[in-house]
Order: sequence, then C-alpha cells, then structure tokens
Amino acid sequence: MARPRSELQLILLAIPGVKQVWFQPPDGTKLAYPCILYERDAQDVTYADNKPYFVDTRYTITVIDRDPDSLIPSMVAALPLCSFNRFYTAADLNHDVYTLYF
Repeated sequence: MARPRSELQLILLAIPGVKQVWFQPPDGTKLAYPCILYERDAQDVTYADNKPYFVDTRYTITVIDRDPDSLIPSMVAALPLCSFNRFYTAADLNHDVYTLYF
C-alpha cells in the first residue's frame, strides 16, 4: 500500500528555509518564496494473483526560489527515490523540478 500523501507533506515542510508547501494550490493562491509545489503524476502498480499488490505513487515536485544557489533543491534531491527532471526560470524565479516515488 502506498504511503499517505500527508507523510510527504510533512517531509517537505521539514526542509529548512521552505516557507510554503502546496499540493495542487488553488487558483489565485499567493505564494511566498521559497516554496515547494507538488502534484500526483502517475502510479506504478505491482500485481499478484492478477490483483494490485503494491502501488507506488509518483509525484512531480517543483522548488521555486529567487536564489539560484539555494540549498533547498539539493535537500529535495537527497530524498529517497527522487531524481532531477529539469530546471527553468520564469518571472525571475528559479524552478527545479524533481520526480519522486513515494
């Protein structure tokens, strides 16, 4: 059974320097930087006896920060089963995107 998303929320909130962590923030949400946005991306299912035996949920995690040398992305990258996906800038903000199985 997959671990609850609330566990991931607590892990991300515990990263030093992060002001906000949002799971699919509602439209119009005012973000305080640095922040982390994450969303469910996919699921990997292991079957046994033709039934789902184990479900592993994949999340896309985006770290948004004004500081291009922030340590927050490296702390996210250190999480188990996490891999770097891409980097981009938008509106003078740095976005580090990761894929995490949780």
